[in-house]
Amino acid sequence: MPVRSLSPCKACWACGGQLNCVHRKDNFREIFDKLKEADGIILGSPVYTANLSTNMQAFLERASVVTDMNREAGLFRHKVGAAVTAARRGGAVNALDAMNHFFLLQEMFVVGSCYWALAYGQMPGDVRNDEEGLNTMRVLGRNMAYLLNKMEERSQCQSDKI
Repeated sequence: MPVRSLSPCKACWACGGQLNCVHRKDNFREIFDKLKEADGIILGSPVYTANLSTNMQAFLERASVVTDMNREAGLFRHKVGAAVTAARRGGAVNALDAMNHFFLLQEMFVVGSCYWALAYGQMPGDVRNDEEGLNTMRVLGRNMAYLLNKMEERSQCQSDKI
């Protein structure tokens, strides 16, 4: 789904009891609804100036306020999350940390890999030449699938006992 430019949170607190942001001038609500339905979430952001993109920052801020204002609903509780990024050189770990902090604050399970989930490249498509980065992403994908499958198996076992 293409993401139009996301506006930052207005700190209006109107999302309390609404389970989503009340503002409709961008596609935040649509994205947020899809994430609420998902069992696993992968967030990704390019790194431009040693940090997240402005769209990802705006998304994380708004999503955090919505979940904080609806904490009892546990909108993302016990979902599986992974963060990935692409960078020319520096700032990738800062971006990963910001996205992983969002997962942790939502009581989500964060999936790891064999190295930081980042790939290097300056121009679009350059990351395809980063073999180590691509392998790290493959391992991350396998780990995420493994955890989601184990959680589904456990859920089935719990249902069978009822």
